Amino acid sequence: QVQLVESRGGLVQPGGSLRLSCAASGIAFGVYDARWYRQAPGKQRELVAQITDTYSTNYADFVTGRFTISRDNVANMVYLQMNNLKPEDTAIYYCSVYLDFEYWGQGTQVTVSS
Repeated sequence: QVQLVESRGGLVQPGGSLRLSCAASGIAFGVYDARWYRQAPGKQRELVAQITDTYSTNYADFVTGRFTISRDNVANMVYLQMNNLKPEDTAIYYCSVYLDFEYWGQGTQVTVSS
């Protein structure tokens, strides 16, 4: 059974930082691409960042230079380091892994507000 469990998000002030983690189980994690998405209220889910099985990364324009995705194939973890957070980063953040099928975590709320 595939499980993806995100860490708890939280409330962060503008300009602050937060690190999300996602623990994967039930799959050969190392061969999967891993992704972080987000969905703000009233908006469609959007891709934030991706890291491939060969550690190649790419980012949405709206987070480039502020967010960093990484992975640990020994611990079966994927991370999203978020710096210089802005109110518009407020959303539910989801991790996923993809090979021939995309598996999703349950999502975690991140709120950026003073």
